[in-house]
Formats: sequence, structure tokens, C-alpha cells
Amino acid sequence: MERGKMAELESLETAAEHERILREIESTDTACIGPTLRSVYDGEEHGRFMEKLEARIRNHDREIEKMCNFHYQGFVDSITELLKVRGEAQKLKNQVTDTNRKLQNEGKELIIAMEELKQCRLQQRNISATVDKLTLCLPVLEMYSKLREQMKSKRHYPALKTLEHLEHTYLPQVSHYRFCKIMVDNIPKLREEIKEVSMSDLKDFLESIRKHSDKIGETAMKQDCRYNQWKIIAKIFFSLLLSPNIQAQQQRNLDNIVSQHPRISGGKKSKREFCASSDLEVKNTSPMSEQDSGILDVEDEDEDEEVPGAQDLVDFSPVYRCLHIYSVLGARETFESYYRKQRRKQARLVLQPPSNMHETLDGYRKYFNQIVGFFVVEDHILHTTQGLVNRAYLDELWEMALSKTIAALRTHSSYCSDPSLVLDLKNLIVLFADTLQGYGFPVNQLFDMLLEIQDQYSETLLKKWSGVFRNILDSDNYSPIPVSNEELYKKIVGQFPFQDPELEKQPFPKKFPFSEFVPKVYNQIKEFIYACLKFSEDLHLSSTEVDDMIRKSTNLLLTRTLSNCLQNVIKRKNVGLTELVQIIINTTHLEKSCKFLEEFITNITNVLPETVHTTKLYGTTTFKDARHAAEEEIYTNLNQKIDQFLQLADYDWMAPEPGSRASDYLVDLIGFLRSTFAVFTHLPGKVAQTACMSACKHLSTSLLQLLLEAEVRQLTLGALQQFNLDVEECEQFARSGPVPGFQGDTLQLAFIDLRQLLDLFIQWDWSTYLADYGQPTCKYLRVNPTTALVLLEKMRDTSRKNNVFAQFRKNERDKQKLIDTVAKQLRGLINSHHS
Repeated sequence: MERGKMAELESLETAAEHERILREIESTDTACIGPTLRSVYDGEEHGRFMEKLEARIRNHDREIEKMCNFHYQGFVDSITELLKVRGEAQKLKNQVTDTNRKLQNEGKELIIAMEELKQCRLQQRNISATVDKLTLCLPVLEMYSKLREQMKSKRHYPALKTLEHLEHTYLPQVSHYRFCKIMVDNIPKLREEIKEVSMSDLKDFLESIRKHSDKIGETAMKQDCRYNQWKIIAKIFFSLLLSPNIQAQQQRNLDNIVSQHPRISGGKKSKREFCASSDLEVKNTSPMSEQDSGILDVEDEDEDEEVPGAQDLVDFSPVYRCLHIYSVLGARETFESYYRKQRRKQARLVLQPPSNMHETLDGYRKYFNQIVGFFVVEDHILHTTQGLVNRAYLDELWEMALSKTIAALRTHSSYCSDPSLVLDLKNLIVLFADTLQGYGFPVNQLFDMLLEIQDQYSETLLKKWSGVFRNILDSDNYSPIPVSNEELYKKIVGQFPFQDPELEKQPFPKKFPFSEFVPKVYNQIKEFIYACLKFSEDLHLSSTEVDDMIRKSTNLLLTRTLSNCLQNVIKRKNVGLTELVQIIINTTHLEKSCKFLEEFITNITNVLPETVHTTKLYGTTTFKDARHAAEEEIYTNLNQKIDQFLQLADYDWMAPEPGSRASDYLVDLIGFLRSTFAVFTHLPGKVAQTACMSACKHLSTSLLQLLLEAEVRQLTLGALQQFNLDVEECEQFARSGPVPGFQGDTLQLAFIDLRQLLDLFIQWDWSTYLADYGQPTCKYLRVNPTTALVLLEKMRDTSRKNNVFAQFRKNERDKQKLIDTVAKQLRGLINSHHS
């Protein structure tokens, strides 16, 4: 029962659902019916739904059929009326066609006349409009033609003005025409063309300036050189008035300047004047000429004519034109940036020195001319344009140029070995610095660098004077200078400060005590001082600084260069005693002349030697050292000569009896010493005495060594007596006083060791020696027991060998025992001394 009810309820619900779906299908748009049909097919009762749908379709078909049956008669009536209207309409159409044909035929001539009238009116209107438009267009075309003519004749700045006038005044009135549009489109191209052409002119100008900057710099430096020459002449003139002590040197400088430049133009404009008087106007109406390249052709001026200024050599109009054009075009900043960039590049090229610049002065001169030419042009641009370059830009360029120039000069000047070239370079740098200083550029660093070059200049001078001194010393004959008349005497005295009243009183011919190298060396030292003074000129140094510089350089000359040359001469192998003696005499006189060199420096610098911090000359030390070296060399040479004579000694150590006189070699040696010491008359007393004492001591020591040398194994009393004769000859030489100044027997004391030793053996006074040994009053105080033992051993060996049968004679046996006893006692003394 319940199942029946449930089935019935479900059937009712399904029927209601199908009814709802059918209503949706009838009321819903066809495009949206898909979801509704999907719900039918998703259900399980689609068969029953189909039945419902077919029933609904049949109902609608019946309703449609009813409606058509109701309106059918009205439809038939309407068709009948329409057929009637079609016939009437055909008749009306035929009538209208006939009427139109008749009208066309009747109005054909009128239409032709009206068409002709219309054409005439149109032509008249067109002609009038054309005249009006041509009236507006002709000025535009004339301006454009003028523009093309100006462009063709390279009058770019007027062309730019014409272009501005055309664009802003004429073209707006006829802007709707196609040719005007073409002109308007062409205006930027024309502007660009003007910019490019003016820029091309500027590039030509810059290139020409770069190539001819050395000519511009040369001109500027000539102007400054002539100005400096007048300053130098005025300075020397006042120096002659104020400082009569240096008249000779200043007069020589004045003569050199006047002879080199006989006529100096006084009509030169100053640098500031030529900048202020430069023509700033641009020739807008003239075509670009060949002068626009930047450099005007200027023939070489004679020395007596005024040197042209930089503004006379350079046509700056391309720069001004280009600047005005870019200013009008609103691109001034672009132009300024380009100009500065290009000039910076050119500055770097100008500042790059050639690799062989140090070889000649012309290399340095060209380098400086290019730099001066560059900055002269920039200075002119600074003062004749407003803002194209400014002081900060120039200062930046100058800082770069200064650093690169100083670095290049340091590098290349280090290769210079010729002092004349270094001096010329210094003068060129001074001229370079003064020229640029006149244009407002700071040049203190250049003058600081010149002080560095001054050290190098001093070194080159020292090398040059080293050769000069070597030639003087090598060519000297090391003999006193003979003079045969008063004229020669005064000439020597004029060259070297020498005063000797005794020599003046002597009749001619007579001799100076020194050789020729003394006045020559003295004069060369003065020439060196002059050379140092030349470098200090125009360096803006005070008198004290100049004096200090000269004194330091002169000290180097004396203590290093001259000292080395003198030492080399003294140390030469072939130098003789005569030459060494003369060197001592010469250096003594040169030492005395140092005070005159001090006065000479004081006179040319006007700085008194009492001034605080004044450097003193070290010449006395130099000459003292050279003299001491020569003295030592004399002592050494004497000893070597003595050794050479001693090598000729040929003693017969086994001789039974002595000869009747001293050995030949010793007689020759004593003769040599006598002649040698006779030459020492002009030497200082102590030098001669020291040399004599040194020679005697060396002779005494060498004789003793000769007696004790190991090769002499046996020694007879006869040989010892012969040796004693030689020593007596030496003592006789010492007593004769070969050199004055010795007190008493001082010189004989050189042979005291030998004398006591020989007396001990010849007199056979062993008892006294052994008894008094070690006492201050001992007779044989200078006899060393070791020496005595060696000599005694040599004599004992001889006695044993030559007296084989001496043991059979009582006296010989006693003597041998005595020798053995003495030897034993001597060994005891030696051992006690060592302990």
C-alpha cells in the first residue's frame, strides 16, 4: 500500500518536472536550451518526457491551423489589389520617361552654355587665387634662393640668419603648400649642413694651429726674449755702477748680448696689449678664404724689425664664426665641449716629447715653442670670447702640461753630458717660463726643477773639468817656471796670486818655485766659478743663494774632481821623486791661494764671507791631503829605491877576512840618497827630515833583515866585519847631515840597533850584555836576545863545520863551550821574557 502511494507521488513529481521543462523550452532562447535538455537526459524518465513533448507539439500544430483558416480570405483580397496597382504604375512610368526625354532634348543647348559659363568663372577664380598665392610665395622663394646663394658662397653665418628669417617670418604664411613643407623638412638639414661646414672650418683651423703652434710659440718667445735682453742690459748697467768689483765679468756679458743682438726693437706690444687689441669682429659678408685655415703667411722678419705677435700670425675668425653659429643654433655647450675636448687631445700631442729631443738644443726649442704656441692661442681665445674657455679650464690644462713637461725635462736632461748644452737648455727653460709667466701662468715649479738641473749641470761641469785637470797635470813638466824678463814675470803673477820679495829682487833669468800647472789649475777653478755663475742667472735667486750654490759646486770641484786627479798623478807607477817633490811645492802654493778664491767668489756675488751660513771653501783640505799623499809616496818610493839597491848586495858570508872598504852597492845607494835629498831644498823642513829619517830607518831595518834572513845559514866573523864597514858608511852618511834641521845625532839613531848588535858580536862582549840586560843604562839596550841568538847560531854552525879538528885544540874547545853557554843563557832570557 505504501509502495503504491510512493510510486504515485513520484509520478506526480515527474509530471510536474516535465511540465516545468516544457515551459522553459517554450520561453527560453534557443542558444540557452542546452542545460534544460541536459537535465532531461540526466534523469531516468526521458521516454515519458518525449511523450509529453510530442503531445505538446500536436497541440501547437492544431492552434496554428486554426489561426491560418481564420485569416485566409483577407490574404486573397490583398493579392488581387496589388495586381491592379502594378498596371497603373507601369503606365505612370511610361509617361515620366516620355516627359524626361522631351525635357532633355529641349535643355541640351542651355546645359552646354551653362557649362561653358561655369568653366569661365572657375578659370577666373583660379587665376585670381593663383596671383594671390604667388604674391605670398615669391618672397619665400627669393629668401630660399638667397639662402642657397649664401650657402654656396660659404657665408654660413648670414645664411643662418636668412634661414631663421625664412623659417619664422615667411614660411608660416604659406605653410600649407607642399613645396613649403619640403622647405620646412629641409630646414633641419640646412642647419645641420651649416653646422657641419662650420665645424669643418673649425677642424681645419685646429689642425693648422696644431701644425704651426711651434711658429706661434717661437714668435711669442722672441718677443719675450727681446724684452728680457733690455732687462739684462739695464741690470748689467746698474751692476757696473754699484759693484765695480765685477765690472770685467758684467762687461763681458754686456758685450756678448750687444754683439749677438745689435739692434733690438723697442716697439713691441705687451702680451696683454695684443690680447686687448685683437679684432673680435667676424667678417660675415666675406667668403671663407685660405686664411681661415688659421695661419697667415708672414715672411721672415729681419732682426732689426718688429717681431709679429701671435694675433698677426693667426686668423681666429673660424673659431668666432663657429661659436656664433652654434650659439644661434642653441648648441653652444656642444661646441664648447667639442672645442675643449679637441684642444685637450692636441695638448697631449704637443706635450709628447720626441724620443731624440735630448740630442740637440733645437729639439728642446721646438718642444717649448709648441707648448708656448698652444697656450698663447688658448690665452687669446680666453680674452676674445665669452666663455668658450675659462680660467679654470686653462689652469687644468696648464697643470697637466706643467707635470708632463717637468717629467719630460727630467728624463731627457738626464742624458745631457755636455755642460754647454745643459746651460743652453737652462736659458731656454727660463725663456719658456718667463714667456708663459707673462701670460699669467704660474711657473714656480719650472724654476724649482731648474735647481734640480743645476745639480746635473754641476756634475757635467765636474766631468768636463776632470778632463781639463787631467790634461793640465799630464802635460806639465813638473819643473819650476823659468822667466827671462819682466813681462813674463808679470804675466805669471797676473795669472796666479804670488808674492815673494826675495824672488822679485833676484835678477833675470829666474824661476818661480811652482810649475806651470799651478796658474793653469787656479785659472781653471775661476773659469769653473764663472760657469756656475752663468747657470744662476735669471733663476730669481738671492745673492746668498747664488753664493751658496757656487761655493758648494766649487767645493765639489776641489774635494772630489781636483783631489782625484792629483791622487791619480801621485799614484802613477812612472812618477818620480822629482815630480812628487814638485807636486808638494805646487799644492802648498795652491793651498795658500784658497783665500784669494774666497775673495773672488765674494766679489762676484757681493756676499761677505762673514755672513751667517756662508759655506766655506775646502780647498786647503784638498791640497793638504794631496800633499800628504805625495809625501807618503816619496817615502814609499825612497824605500823602493833602497830595496832595489839592496837586491844588488852580494855578501860572502863565509869570508875569512873583511874587505878594505864598504860594499859597492852601498856606496852607490848612499850617493843616490845624497843627490835625492839635495832636491828636497824647496820642500818644507819637516817633510825633508821625515823622508830622510824614514829612508835611514828603512835602510837599517832592511840591512838587519838581510843579516838575519833564513837563507844565510852560516856566518863568519870576517863577513860580519865587512857588514860592519857598510853600516859605518851609513852612519857616516847620517852624521854628514844630508837634510838640515836634525839636532845632534838624531839621524844616527836610525842605525843604533845595528850598531849595538855588531859591537856585541865583534867585541864579543857577552858578559856585559848578559850582566846588564834589562837595565836602562845597559850598553846593548837595543839588542834583542832573540836576534842575538839567531845570529849566534849562524856563527856556531860555521865554527863547527870549518873546525872539524878544533876539538883537539883547547882554545877552540873553550870558545865552543862559551858559545853554547851564551846560547843557553839567551834562551833563558827569551823564555823568562815570554813568561
